[in-house]
Amino acid sequence: MATSTMDYTLPTTEFTYDLSNNPLFKKDENNYINSLSIKQLNTLGNTSLLDIFLSTGNVVEPHTHPNATELVYCISGSAVVSLINPFTNELLHFPITPGQVANVPQGWWHYEVATVDHTHLLAIFDAPVPEAIFGSDTLRLTPAKLLAYTYCLDEKKVQEALAPIQKTVIIGPPADCQPSTAPASNSAPNVNHQPYVMPNVQPNVQPNMQPNTQPNVQPNMQPNTQPNMQPNMQPYVNRLPYWGTWVDPRIIHEPGCPYYRELPVNTINQEEK
Repeated sequence: MATSTMDYTLPTTEFTYDLSNNPLFKKDENNYINSLSIKQLNTLGNTSLLDIFLSTGNVVEPHTHPNATELVYCISGSAVVSLINPFTNELLHFPITPGQVANVPQGWWHYEVATVDHTHLLAIFDAPVPEAIFGSDTLRLTPAKLLAYTYCLDEKKVQEALAPIQKTVIIGPPADCQPSTAPASNSAPNVNHQPYVMPNVQPNVQPNMQPNTQPNVQPNMQPNTQPNMQPNMQPYVNRLPYWGTWVDPRIIHEPGCPYYRELPVNTINQEEK
């Protein structure tokens, strides 16, 4: 708890609060957020929370919290918490269902997408009043001319694309949204349900399909010595030269990432044939 000089004997001391009395944002009856901070409950220490209600396909827009880590707990329904890891430059997706959490470190770019109706999330912060920088504000307040110049874009197209963003969105798409193209049938991101399995690695599970014509011959008992392919392997770490930061190499690196590599193909069975 934060160090407090509060006089707990005063009649103004607060120990309970009804979050429905402090709505942060409401898109409609099924998509809204209530909040609690030390401004509403003066005995809070370094903690605060958002009570989030979403229906299928609704998004807590991309944003960051400069002063707080966010722990997202799923009470009901299901959602995908997505974030960019700044140490690996990867966009990661974490599906959560009731009783599960996803943690977003302080300052990391992230967003949440509901994958079913009646999704209820609790976002818990380690700050008495969480700060937020929303993607909609970043896009609408940064001059289109600067965006076009910096990223070598067509300024008129940038202005046209961003013109509908006139205010902070918080829960998207906006209620008055009229997309120029039909929405995808599944608005939720494609998630990796096994985040610690190396992609594009074919495990050596194919048996030798040639009949055994030599009785009493021992099968190939040589273990698979390829690194990072054994299940239930003990975690380990290494130091990346680009960052000098300790990371878990089990994190998935997609093609294009400087740390992505494909393991060599196992040729043991091919040589035996």
